Amino acid sequence: MEATLEVAVTRGSSRYRRGMQYSISQVAKMAGVSARTLRHYDDIGLLTPAAVSSNGYRWYGRHQLRRLQRILLLRELDVPLPQINAILAGDADEASALRRHLALITAERERLDRIAATIIRTVDDLERNDRLADEDFFRGLDEKRANLAATLQERFGSAAGASVEAATSRTARWTRNDYDQAAADGQELYARLSHARHMGIVPISPAALDLIAEHYTAVRAVWPVDAAAYYALADLIENDPAQRDAVAAGDSDLPPWIAAAIRAYATHHLHHVP
Repeated sequence: MEATLEVAVTRGSSRYRRGMQYSISQVAKMAGVSARTLRHYDDIGLLTPAAVSSNGYRWYGRHQLRRLQRILLLRELDVPLPQINAILAGDADEASALRRHLALITAERERLDRIAATIIRTVDDLERNDRLADEDFFRGLDEKRANLAATLQERFGSAAGASVEAATSRTARWTRNDYDQAAADGQELYARLSHARHMGIVPISPAALDLIAEHYTAVRAVWPVDAAAYYALADLIENDPAQRDAVAAGDSDLPPWIAAAIRAYATHHLHHVP
């Protein structure tokens, strides 16, 4: 029967503490995972036991338990196993690594808080039934479109400004619910883009560009943007106060990240030549 082993842990020639080693079944029970999962982590080099006895039993010490904790924290954030391996390989300072993981978890909590706040506002809005009048809602949209058209024309010429008129015709028959749904979809996408940024995903990576492909499709649904105009949109997101504030509503550091990803997507996927 497997049992824990008392081992002396040494640093150099001086013994600085005593630690315990745990069997795979004990670790699985403590962590709430299966022994099969721990064997898989060992097979792919993600969590190597402290020792393997002559009878093939795997034994884990406190260092392995801390590493497993970090693995499970990252899995809670939906980080793929290969990426977890790369993240942990670059973390020599465990305390600093855990602080970064805490920042990721805090950011995820804030993202979920924003989603919850949106749901609460929606429920409150529906129950009170005192939303902004539809005619005022569309009047506000007309003002936003006029401002955007003026900004585009000033920055990129009359053709760019005229594209807003084309976008207006595409959404001419939209109802208030259509606009509300588009806004909700946009907020959800920005939340996922923000999550990717918090996870350390670089804007030019395939994972980031997959998300930007969704952004491009959403933009195209309401604005017949070509490769050059989509590339130029990055400048607006970084430098136009209205556009920057819209993107930065839930993440103040998102505008430069998404702008870099848009430029990369327009260059590599839409074959735009800057």
